[in-house]
Amino acid sequence: MDQTNTFKSLSLAACLVLTACGASETPQASSVSKDVKTVSEASGSKSVNASSVNARGEALEISNSGDKWVSLFNGENLQGWQTFVSYQPKDSKYQDPDYLPVRGVNNDPKKVFSVQDGLLRISGEEWGGISTIKEYENFHLKFDVKWGDKKWPPRENLPRDSGVLYFAVGEPGASMNHWMRSHEMQIQVGDSGDYHSLDGVLIDTHCGDANDGDWHFYRYAPDMPLCKDIANRVLKLGKYESPIGQWDTMEVIADDKVVIHKINGHEVFRAYHSRQVIDGKQVPLTKGKIEFQSEGAEVFYRNIRIKQNP
Repeated sequence: MDQTNTFKSLSLAACLVLTACGASETPQASSVSKDVKTVSEASGSKSVNASSVNARGEALEISNSGDKWVSLFNGENLQGWQTFVSYQPKDSKYQDPDYLPVRGVNNDPKKVFSVQDGLLRISGEEWGGISTIKEYENFHLKFDVKWGDKKWPPRENLPRDSGVLYFAVGEPGASMNHWMRSHEMQIQVGDSGDYHSLDGVLIDTHCGDANDGDWHFYRYAPDMPLCKDIANRVLKLGKYESPIGQWDTMEVIADDKVVIHKINGHEVFRAYHSRQVIDGKQVPLTKGKIEFQSEGAEVFYRNIRIKQNP
């Protein structure tokens, strides 16, 4: 989502040790059985793990340590996903009048969301999101992302933009007519890894002040004081993105205590106590859907996989 948007303002249990791994232009690949074709197979990645199929037909990637990764995208169709298309905004305020028609759920005549050469393609022309039908909690999400060439008004002259939303709940379009209530890991040229709050969800994180004109937000720094009740943008720590046209590997780790963002193996954001406000009271937000945004730029995703902790 756009860093200029004032409306957009999240991991593991304590046993995780904070590490910094070297970035790589070659994403970790998964292997497949003869019965399952995954995105890694379609993209020509080398096999490193064994795989099998669970009762729902989802590909299970089993690492050498025995951990099970479930492939969320089969590289052939959008099975297991639901699309929501709003509209193409007329200006960069991103919240057009209510009378502007919203296309809605699974109504995508312009094929904003499609499968192309084994990859999930999001055109960016009209805005909205593609979300998992299933909800997830206590998970480790991992995927690869690469920018395409196309850009669309009103962001044709702005940085390429998308995002992954997690613990996404409620109705499609709850946030500014386009996306679900959720936490966002920003995917935007130069800003990937930033945190945004959508529709008022809350986190606590170690942070300091940051500003852009009259817009006040925050920057993540582990040595800063703990900031509570954050429903805003928080800048990530460090820059680990690959150049445009190359693949980046991104991760979200989220449970009932902590959320973490990672870019190419580097942890860039950590926050605590995910929650939302319902009927004036703060309640935990620890389970929800995964949603990828369409927001004015062509983008490709592959190797979308998730591992859930017991």
